[in-house]
Amino acid sequence: MQYVERVLEELKQKNPNEPEFHQAATEILRGLAPVVARHPEYEQTALLERFVEPERVILFRVPWVDDQGKVRVNKGYRVQFNSAIGPYKGGLRFHPSVNLSIIKFLGLEQILKNSLTGLPIGGGKGGSDFDPKGKSDLEVMRFCQSFMTELFRHIGQDTDVPAGDIGVGGREIGYLFGQYKRIRDEHVGVLTGRGLSYGGSLVRTEATGYGLVYMAEEALKCRGDGFEGKTVVISGSGNVAIYACEKAQQLGAKVVAMYDSNGYIYDGEGIKLEVVKQIKEVERGRIKEYAARVKGSRYFEGCKGIWQIPCDIALPCATQNEIDGASAEALVKNGVKYVGEGANMPTTLEGIAVFQKAGVVFLPAKAANAGGVATSALEMAQSSGRLFWTFEEVDRKLKEIMRNIYRNMDGAAKEYGVAGDYVAGANIAGFIKVANAMMAHGIV
Repeated sequence: MQYVERVLEELKQKNPNEPEFHQAATEILRGLAPVVARHPEYEQTALLERFVEPERVILFRVPWVDDQGKVRVNKGYRVQFNSAIGPYKGGLRFHPSVNLSIIKFLGLEQILKNSLTGLPIGGGKGGSDFDPKGKSDLEVMRFCQSFMTELFRHIGQDTDVPAGDIGVGGREIGYLFGQYKRIRDEHVGVLTGRGLSYGGSLVRTEATGYGLVYMAEEALKCRGDGFEGKTVVISGSGNVAIYACEKAQQLGAKVVAMYDSNGYIYDGEGIKLEVVKQIKEVERGRIKEYAARVKGSRYFEGCKGIWQIPCDIALPCATQNEIDGASAEALVKNGVKYVGEGANMPTTLEGIAVFQKAGVVFLPAKAANAGGVATSALEMAQSSGRLFWTFEEVDRKLKEIMRNIYRNMDGAAKEYGVAGDYVAGANIAGFIKVANAMMAHGIV
């Protein structure tokens, strides 16, 4: 434990003013203490110090011209964190909140998430503080082309394969891929989440949300339980939230609440998902419009109140740190039994402690939302082999991957004396594979 705490202290000193990165590193490294205690060679080879230090950090400017002819400048990032088990793999996030701390926390988590899938992919993350909301298609295209004009030299199908994330959907991936192909004159699987007409994979859109529910379903099943008849609260109304809602409803649950950044809707009869899809996917509107269209539903300004709603299962699918200690206590008080993280690090360390103390089954993001990157890796496999699998084939592979992740982290938690602690179990199961590869490669 002394080694872990020393590494954490050094990390904070070397990387000041990066709270999200510190939070992720603290949660991960302290969960690895039982493993580190069994392997003194890790300290001798400074393995943890190498693990928390990115292999490469790329920071660049992104100039572009808006529709009024004004030149705008944003920051672009790509953190290539760890390639011990395969090429860097991780999404691109376009959002005003993006900074180096957030990209590093996401990249560090991505290492373990990708390892947990069992597929040969390393960890990376990237993005920009550009906000695509309110921008025209031409403005988004110009930005994406400028972004890729720098990024292209650092990525490749066997080097680094980005994907989408918050603010980067099918439109943005299309523009990014088009510019890469234009510069490199090659049509390869350098980006995942592509359209079906140019090398994408079925289920990729649904993958993170579906995968989250598949893992929760496995956790319920192992306790003689199921989604049938359960009340579910889902935060967010983007891609992950929508398809988590869809799969939970297919399994017989009643989803009663969702939100966007302005506020949340409550529908005691169960969310009408087709209305949400129309508003968010087609119209790119705000969730409050749901209340105007569905009789009996209500809209509330602000997001915190959603965690006051009684439910059996909570699936936070919006953004980091949306469930703090107080919100976790409210959920526990109102009867929550299962929490599955669809977003990246949506629960604070205090919130996690509340859930674990109360005996809530807590499925951490690096395991529970791994369905997106797992399906991205399946897309990479299809691209390499010039194959195209059916929806049923990909969905079946995704479901088995998520079940295996649950079993592996459950087994790791039991092996290291922390049965039921899936935060530690996920960290341990993901880390051991990466650590073995790093040891095999020598001091690099």
